[in-house]
Parts: sequence; C-alpha cells; structure tokens
Amino acid sequence: MSSILEERILGADTSVDLEETGRVLSIGDGIARVHGLRNVQAEEMVEFSSGLKGMSLNLEPDNVGVVVFGNDKLIKEGDIVKRTGAIVDVPVGEELLGRVVDALGNAIDGKGPIGSKTRRRVGLKAPGIIPRISVREPMQTGIK
Repeated sequence: MSSILEERILGADTSVDLEETGRVLSIGDGIARVHGLRNVQAEEMVEFSSGLKGMSLNLEPDNVGVVVFGNDKLIKEGDIVKRTGAIVDVPVGEELLGRVVDALGNAIDGKGPIGSKTRRRVGLKAPGIIPRISVREPMQTGIK
C-alpha cells in the first residue's frame, strides 16, 4: 500500500501554471479599463475571456487602459483578462501587397494566410523628418 502511495506522489505533476489576470472595470468606445494586471507592459497583447484580443496602453497605478481589437460589445464588466507576455507585432513585407488585413495583420480577404516571416512591433518610433526621403508622388489609397 505504501509503495503505491509513494509511486503516485513521486509521479505527480508538481508544475504550476500561474497566469496574471485582471477584471474589466468598464468598457466603452473600444477601450476597456482593467484592474489587476500589475506587471503588464505597454503595448502588450492581452486576451479577454470572450477570446477577443487587445493592447495595453495606459498603465496607471490602479488600472490599465486596453484598446480592444474587435467588437467591444462582446466584453462586459467583470470579464477576465489575461496577459500573453507578447508585445503586439504584425507581419510586414511584400507578401502584404494587395492583401486586406485586420489590425493584427491577419488576412480577411479570403486569399489564405499571409506568408510573411518578418514581423515588426506596432509601437516603433517613426524616423525623423530629416532622414526621410521627400514624397514626390502622392499615393492613391482608394479612400475618398
């Protein structure tokens, strides 16, 4: 009997998976105020219990402002929000030419996934005005 107990104790999985979570205090206009994410980084991806993702921006002492990537009507006060530990980045490169993507760079045009292997953080600082090449020809975007 004791050998069976000893075998089960020694074979038990002792790993602990700790996730830092918070709760939605308020939601409106695509911004969620979240309490409890003490160690979240600026521009870190977070995930709501509804499956929607967001990006932490306003890091205040008692709450965090999170920009919601999607329909904020799917989020309600009290929902759980968890950290992902990843800074928001998107695919870049020629593979995106002619494609339609969402805010996270996921294809939404029905032509399959984006094949780009290169990714860049969304919060990169733009180059200064002096090192930039002058715009000599305006680009047509199709937006009126």
